Amino acid sequence: MLNNLYGLSIHQNFGERKDNSPRLVIIQLEFLTCTFRQGSGVKFARGSSVMTQCARPGQHSEKPSSVCFISLDRMPSEILLNIFSYLDVVSLLCVGCVNRRFYHLTSDNLIWVKIYSTAFSSKRRYWKLTSVEETATCVSLLSVEDKEVGYWKKEYITRQISSLKSALAHIIMPVNPYTGLPVKTKEALRVFGLGWAIILREKNGKEYIMRHADHSVNDTSVTVVWYDKNWPHLATLSTLNLYGVTPLFMDQYLTPDPNSPRWLSLIGKYDLSNLSESTMMGCDGLIRIFCLNPGLLVGLWQKEDNLAFVMANLHFHHLVERSTLGSATLPYMLPPHSPLVDDSPEYGLQGYQMHIDMHGVGIFYLCSTFRNLFSRRECIENGYVKFVVISLKNNREHLPLIGKVGLAWRTNVFDGFIESCFVVDVTLLDEHRKPFWCVSSPVCMRSPAYPSDGSSFLGNTYYVDYMDKEGGVHAELVWIEETEEYFIVSLALYLSVAKINHWFGTKY
Repeated sequence: MLNNLYGLSIHQNFGERKDNSPRLVIIQLEFLTCTFRQGSGVKFARGSSVMTQCARPGQHSEKPSSVCFISLDRMPSEILLNIFSYLDVVSLLCVGCVNRRFYHLTSDNLIWVKIYSTAFSSKRRYWKLTSVEETATCVSLLSVEDKEVGYWKKEYITRQISSLKSALAHIIMPVNPYTGLPVKTKEALRVFGLGWAIILREKNGKEYIMRHADHSVNDTSVTVVWYDKNWPHLATLSTLNLYGVTPLFMDQYLTPDPNSPRWLSLIGKYDLSNLSESTMMGCDGLIRIFCLNPGLLVGLWQKEDNLAFVMANLHFHHLVERSTLGSATLPYMLPPHSPLVDDSPEYGLQGYQMHIDMHGVGIFYLCSTFRNLFSRRECIENGYVKFVVISLKNNREHLPLIGKVGLAWRTNVFDGFIESCFVVDVTLLDEHRKPFWCVSSPVCMRSPAYPSDGSSFLGNTYYVDYMDKEGGVHAELVWIEETEEYFIVSLALYLSVAKINHWFGTKY
């Protein structure tokens, strides 16, 4: 469990390699003064773990050579334990990253049992203790040293994580009956300081950690962006891991500390060797963009062929759980689903409701809901069931896209706009208004290989396609020259037969 924590090192910023070597932390203990000789004071040198002798105010040092340095690491353990007992939890964990000795000392049970008792003590602190209670307290403190070193440290962190998860579960419990999604997802992201990070791994095993630079919250998804001047060379990278990041201590979110301990939850793993022509979606004069499922967009500079930005599109469905309840090595696993058996001959093929958003990172082109979607057994082909959402033959169902369609991107140096690319968010509810299939992914418009039947007379036709193992979407768009806008003239939904059978207990 402790392996999921990161952010304990003060210098753990992007560009620093994360390997198996000991982490170094610069300790600055302020307001600590002691006297080694009469008439001289001693204080810590800023930016080092030693103490240097200095003159008191009003005194001048005549001999610079008389300045001596005393290593903090050479101080007796009793004095260090006394110093460490005044530190807060975050500082104590940071000090423990300096070396093996400091890690052992900052794991002292007497220090952590006091922290544990203060954080999780009963409400009866204001009552005066009886002699029996005082004796019991003394006995319990004597038994603290019987535990192995670090026992109360682990107990405190474990209970802190448990309290955090319980609070998150409570805030996302209310569900919107119309969308099937938690009502307070946006509030949970804000109140608990949830964030996201990527870990770029080199082929030799070295890793780079980068916290997200920006994010935008949409109606049913969140778009997270990473960009920096000093990306590692793409040729040296092998994989990219996406993590949810949760502050471990709930009193830290009001004033976020980038060096405070945080909980990592694996969301997805991506192979950067898949950045090829087959995954390329579009380009402009500066960058090319590539799509890695699920929902990751990678931008490369045109000239240098290095990383420009990384963009992740995360749907609200189980977003908080995926960002907090996984581990550093394993993603959050959905709870087992118990199908509701029904004798209806078309059970699992009717009563669906789909909400679809099309946007270009802060720019919305379409937001619409379609109800009472149904299909038949005859529409099953190649393992998927087809649902007609917008019919090509029914002009009243055709919908316009608002504005100039494209994907806005930016880095800390440049920004731009890639036409014909955007993000699609799909939220599909079953007949019981439970989320059945939810996805958020970048897509692009492509010209058909063959002329379309029936709509080419209106203008140029374009296709938009998305498909994964659970479902897919196919849209046909027409560009109207007179009004200079796109119209969706056909929209089809595809659901995996295996997914339907698993969800409803059917045997199609």
